[in-house]
Amino acid sequence: MSGQTGSIVQRSLDALMKDESFLRDLQDEARQKAFTSLVAILSTPNHVHKSFLRIPLEDGKVVRIPSYRVQHNNALGPYKGGIRFHESVNEDEVINLATLMTLKNALHDVPFGGGKGGVVINPRTFSVKELHQICKKYVQYFSDVLGPDKDIPAPDVGSGEREMDWMMAEYKSIRPGEPYRGSFTGKSVINGGSLGRRESTGKGVYFSLRYMLHDFIKNQSTLLNNTNNAFAKTALSYADRPLTLAVQGFGNVGSVAALEAYHCTLLQNKVVAVSDRNVTLFKSSGLDIPALIKFTSENNGDLPTTEEQLTEAGVSAEIRDREDVLYLDVDVMILAALEDQIHKDNMEKVKARLIVEGANAPVTSEADEYLSDNGVIIIPDILANAGGVIVSYFEWLQGRETQFYSEEEVFKLLVDKMKSTMDTILPQFFGDPFPLRQNCYIHSVVKLSTILYRQGKLY
Repeated sequence: MSGQTGSIVQRSLDALMKDESFLRDLQDEARQKAFTSLVAILSTPNHVHKSFLRIPLEDGKVVRIPSYRVQHNNALGPYKGGIRFHESVNEDEVINLATLMTLKNALHDVPFGGGKGGVVINPRTFSVKELHQICKKYVQYFSDVLGPDKDIPAPDVGSGEREMDWMMAEYKSIRPGEPYRGSFTGKSVINGGSLGRRESTGKGVYFSLRYMLHDFIKNQSTLLNNTNNAFAKTALSYADRPLTLAVQGFGNVGSVAALEAYHCTLLQNKVVAVSDRNVTLFKSSGLDIPALIKFTSENNGDLPTTEEQLTEAGVSAEIRDREDVLYLDVDVMILAALEDQIHKDNMEKVKARLIVEGANAPVTSEADEYLSDNGVIIIPDILANAGGVIVSYFEWLQGRETQFYSEEEVFKLLVDKMKSTMDTILPQFFGDPFPLRQNCYIHSVVKLSTILYRQGKLY
């Protein structure tokens, strides 16, 4: 088992092996064999599909682009996971992300398995026509393994509703007369997508923070005050006082989370820093998030990088290096960029005492252990950034029923789903010695293991 996800799954299984209440029907040699089976099943994907997409470019050249579709496990339902367009995509990364999707769906009781896709490109370097061809070819090459009851892709880093619209259209043309609306989620609303899908991940990220520091602490103050848990002390220190936030990444996830914080009246928080691939912007009294969102929407998604652009945006801020956002003296940091942002070489510089993972795996295993040992609360990706797959599930349901929810209904369903998960996980976290990530993984592994046992797949 490799990577952070694999190591935590292994630790979860080790802890459960000693818990006699878990799979109590299995004893002695039968129990050992079942756990050996679980390690094999959860540590490896069911399928790894790889193709080189043949794409004619507008300048007359032909390129072959590596692409992947990994299907990790479908014990809970059809494979589900986004398609990432990024030059760093590789097979190991896609396998790790597909595994994370399996665990994330299990944690939130979403009836999907885990899958993930990737195309090794920088989408900014391709024309619209070329990107359209890449999307069509992806569906053509993988159409046999995709489908509304098999494997349902969604957007990820570098892709969005435009790409999902193109892909669903290609799937429909390849399979005439078959159900197609649920073949892809994250589509535009006019093309069968769900209201609120674009904002869902960012809203879920901020909700996980708000719910822990406002709703849960107020309702569970007795529990928190009567424990020696170091994480409880950190959480209580944040209750009823002003909080400073920094947000790394200002795309769909980070910008929405920042806007949620900007408008929130339940927490006394202000966003003092945001960053993207070019720059960090800092202002101790708080940034004008709506103005920055307006600027990025008109400038290819990029934040202002010069004093002239700040003036154009109507924003007052200090311009800093893009890496500076990670080391600011703030209370809360939301990581909404890419994986491996906090690692063994920079973890000691991090000052935030509460970190929310809006991206997948932005904190490496070494950094996670170091920060957790020092009482830093990390709300992990598996818990915090599940808003996208939860609302994708609602979109899938709406497509099957051809009845559509209002945006208000979508966000209420999202909040109810995430609240239910947090009400299960947080009491365990503040009572147990395990970090929050480990608590989430144990919960997911318990569900997956029980289902696999009931389906007769452990022997």
